[in-house]
Amino acid sequence: MNDVLSWILTTVQSVDPLLRTLIAMVGMFCETSLFLGVIAPGDTIVLVASSGVVGPLQYFALVAAVIVGSLGGESVGFALGRYFGPRIRHSRLGRRIGEKNWDRAENYLARRGGIAVFISRFLPVLHSVVPVTVGTSPMRYRTFMAWTVPACVLWAFAYVSVGTFAGGSFRQLSGQLSFAGFIFVGIVVVFAVLALVGKKLLERREARHMSVADAETPNEAREP
Repeated sequence: MNDVLSWILTTVQSVDPLLRTLIAMVGMFCETSLFLGVIAPGDTIVLVASSGVVGPLQYFALVAAVIVGSLGGESVGFALGRYFGPRIRHSRLGRRIGEKNWDRAENYLARRGGIAVFISRFLPVLHSVVPVTVGTSPMRYRTFMAWTVPACVLWAFAYVSVGTFAGGSFRQLSGQLSFAGFIFVGIVVVFAVLALVGKKLLERREARHMSVADAETPNEAREP
């Protein structure tokens, strides 16, 4: 395993750091843009790119690029929602997202406001649908940014740190331990499992919150 991982990490590291950083930024832009976030594996791109990081300069440059890409994608989603929201929702691509997800995003935003913007960054599907949903709502762009910036910063530091730590640990231990590859895989797998479990727990918590809020809302208030 050491030989295979060494080849992979060497290949990643051989890519020009600037190009590697730009790829991660574009990947995150696509991941957080409307619809593309459903299919573009931004988290995988960031983990692979960060595994080749060497030194603080590359680390902070990659974190900054991931943040800029994320905010750029979310800003595009917001603008599309502001100017083309209904048409996008009823377009062919919008129908592929599913009316259930659109309604879910709308209700979530209406109930939770800015906190929904923050939390949605860590939830599947919603992190792509919420920006355009916010664009169709009365929420101002400045308010949207105030909530999504800290979420994107936290996400960027978490993923880049794990990838950098895993890659650095392997390079440091591969010449000393025959099972260094398993350590690398273990770090990534543990993080992936924790991220998945965290998303599921957060999703269930927010779903319970919405259910309680719906139960406390009088029937007359729900009627159009």
